[in-house]
Amino acid sequence: MSRKSFTAALTLYRSRTLTLEQAASHSGVSPSQFESALRSRGVPVREQPTRSPADAAE
Repeated sequence: MSRKSFTAALTLYRSRTLTLEQAASHSGVSPSQFESALRSRGVPVREQPTRSPADAAE
């Protein structure tokens, strides 16, 4: 994870422009790694909405 890509992803995550998964992808790491990086920096991790099978069909 480069510092520049993480900083950009963090900014977009905090502004609610990106989801955790999108921000992780932008940073080039897994969602769990991005979440760990957020927590280590004291950034609150938003709850991700759960999708029902009906939502996936849309």
